[in-house]
Amino acid sequence: MTHETLLTLADVEAARGRIGPHVRRTPVLTSDVLDGAVGARLFFKCENLQHIGAFKARGATNAVFALSEADAARGVATHSSGNHGSAVARAAALRGLAAYIVMPEGAARPKVLQVERLGGRITYSAPTQAGREATVAEVIAATGATLIHPYDNRFVMAGQGTAALELMEDAPDLDVVMAPIGGGGLISGVSTAAKALRPQIRVIGAEPAGADDAARSLAAGRLIPLGQPDTMADGLRASLSADTFAHIQRGVDGIATVSEPAIAGAMRALWEALKIVVEPSSAVPYAAIREGAIDVKGKRVGIILTGGNVDLDRLPWGPGA
Repeated sequence: MTHETLLTLADVEAARGRIGPHVRRTPVLTSDVLDGAVGARLFFKCENLQHIGAFKARGATNAVFALSEADAARGVATHSSGNHGSAVARAAALRGLAAYIVMPEGAARPKVLQVERLGGRITYSAPTQAGREATVAEVIAATGATLIHPYDNRFVMAGQGTAALELMEDAPDLDVVMAPIGGGGLISGVSTAAKALRPQIRVIGAEPAGADDAARSLAAGRLIPLGQPDTMADGLRASLSADTFAHIQRGVDGIATVSEPAIAGAMRALWEALKIVVEPSSAVPYAAIREGAIDVKGKRVGIILTGGNVDLDRLPWGPGA
């Protein structure tokens, strides 16, 4: 990807104008308890309170509403473990389009039910990246639908970046902004907006140790495939694309990785202190701070809480955790 084709602040601002009537401006929460535990001032952008319970509503809505009438008429398709599928189904319903959603076998039941409620037509695939991509290709061949990729899509990336615009307006003068990394669409949009608005800001990604392709790729200076992810953070089991990696190389200052126990502990701490429900993927950046994978002492830190779609029958902790 060339410098000329990377996202710009203008792309993110255009996305904000396009999606404004269709998404929520989510709140930014703080907690003296969480601040005191890490010695920093933390500002949590609560995308778990977004439509469909995740930031994915932003990118999917931007991509669906950016389609020409001719492309839109054939419907839209995607593959997703849940949140992006729900977001595409919702955006398609708002525009009156058919939505074909490929989900991996074993996807979290609440996410499956939400896609169904929003009118998405589900096809199941093998629970691998290759399986998802092969199945969505078959669906597109059969229906003629337009692919709305979960992250390897310029309009999706730009839409995700609107969360950073709002965060930096509501919590000015941030020293650091953090977001989890799966396929890299969110961090691509966030880093574009944050660096344009405040060039000195540090943009830090966070990943599970069991799905750390972005950290390894950034360190190596080349794209390294994910392989078989092993993490409870189901929203972060995707591989980077060449485009999202190019944005990471341009705008991300570092990537922290965290253990599964750290994710569970951080998730529980956020539930207890902020009084909100967040899913494991959301907890990964705070886990990196809490576990000491990144030093933010004395800093003002913005954190994107990406979603809150949790299977309450399968919480990752027990008594005393």
